[in-house]
Amino acid sequence: MTSRVCLVHYHEIGLKGKNRSTFERQLITNLKRTLKGRSAHVERLAGYVRVHFEDEDVPADVPELISRVPGVARVSVAYRCEREPEQYNEAAIESLKACEPFQTFKVHGRRSNTDYPIHSIDLNRQVGAVLCDAFPDKKVQMHQPDVTVNVHVVQSDVYVYADATSMRGAGGLPVGTAGKVVTLLSSGFDSPVATWMVGRRGATCVPVHFSGRPMTSDASEWLTQDIVRALEPAGIVGRLYVVPFGECQREISLKAPQSLRVIMYRRLMFEVAQAVAELEGAKALVTGESLGQVASQTLDNITATNDVAKIPVFRPLIGTDKIEIIDRARRIGTYDISAQTAPDCCTLFMPRRPETHAHLDAVRRAWETFDHDAMVKHLMETIEYVDFDTCPSYRPPRELKTRHRELAPAEWPENSAE
Repeated sequence: MTSRVCLVHYHEIGLKGKNRSTFERQLITNLKRTLKGRSAHVERLAGYVRVHFEDEDVPADVPELISRVPGVARVSVAYRCEREPEQYNEAAIESLKACEPFQTFKVHGRRSNTDYPIHSIDLNRQVGAVLCDAFPDKKVQMHQPDVTVNVHVVQSDVYVYADATSMRGAGGLPVGTAGKVVTLLSSGFDSPVATWMVGRRGATCVPVHFSGRPMTSDASEWLTQDIVRALEPAGIVGRLYVVPFGECQREISLKAPQSLRVIMYRRLMFEVAQAVAELEGAKALVTGESLGQVASQTLDNITATNDVAKIPVFRPLIGTDKIEIIDRARRIGTYDISAQTAPDCCTLFMPRRPETHAHLDAVRRAWETFDHDAMVKHLMETIEYVDFDTCPSYRPPRELKTRHRELAPAEWPENSAE
C-alpha cells in the first residue's frame, strides 16, 4: 500500500556520536510542538524523521512549517511503499511526472538495510529502466540532471521522492540542545535575526525588550510580541520579558555626560539582562550588534559596554551588513513587522553628538554619576513578561514576583501585526 509522508532530513545531527539520539529526540519533540493539533505522527527512522497523518494526505502547509524548525536540513514529501517493485516503480513515475517540465533525470537508489536483496546499483537500473519507458522523450544524465528521483530503502519500507519537490530547511541544531540564553530584543530588524540565529544553533532564547514606557507608547512592545509569534514555527522563544525603561533613561540623561548617554543606556541594559539571565539560569547574552553600524557599535564602544558583562556576550551579526540582515529578516518572517515604525527606548534622550570612540576610564567615571544598582533593582521589580506556548524546551523559573502582562485580543492595538 502506498501513502504520502514527510521525510525529514538532518545533517549536523547525523555527525554526532554517542549523544546523537539526544538530538534526534529533541528534534522530534520540537516537530510535534510545531505540528500540534494536526494529528501528526512523528517517528524516528534510520537517519531520518518521518511525519505522517492518519487517513489523509500531507497538508499543503506542513512542509513549509517543518522546514522552519531548527535541525531540519531538508523536508521531502515522499511516497511510502512496501518493498515491492511494482509499488515503488509506480511511485517513481508519479514523482517524476510532478516535476514537468524537465529534460534530463537520473535515479538515486540507496538501501539502509542490507537484508533487502536488490543492491543499490541494481535498484538504480531497475527504476531507471521503468522511467525511460514511461518518459521516452527524456534523457538520462548522471551529472547535474534537471531532476533526481530518490528511491531509498529504509527499514521495512521504500521511500520515493524527487529532489526538485524537496524544500530546504533551517539547518542547524534542535532548539533545547545548547542551553539557555537571554537576548536583547527590539522591534527593529537586527535583534530578531540575531535571536533566530542563536536559536538555530540549539539555544533556548529568552528575549528581553526595553520599552520607552512611560515616556513613549507601548507600541514597540506589541511589535516584539508579533515578532515572537512570527518565529513560532522555529519554537525558540517561551517567554518575553518587557522592561519599562523610560524613567531610567531620563535620569541618566540628566546626570551622565551627553556624549556617553547611549553607552550608559547599553550598560544598564546589560546589567538588567544579566539579572534576568541569573533568574532564568541562562549562560550568555545575545545582541543584534553589527560592527560599525551605529555609534554604539564601534569597537571602542562595544568594549565599554562589555565592561559590565559577567557572562559571555554573543553577537551573531557582528560581521554582517544591513542588506544581509534585512534579507534574512524576510526569510524568517520578521521583516514586515520590523518595518513598522514605533517609538521605543532607542529614540529617547539621544545626544546630538554621541561618542564613537569612548575611553574606558571616562565611561567608568560616568557610570558612577548615578545609582545604577538601584536602577537595576527597580527595573527587576517592575519587569513584566508574556508567556508563549511555542518552545517545548523552555522551563520557566520559580515564582516571579511581577505582573504577567497579557491582554485579551479585543484590546490589542490596531498597529499590531497579529
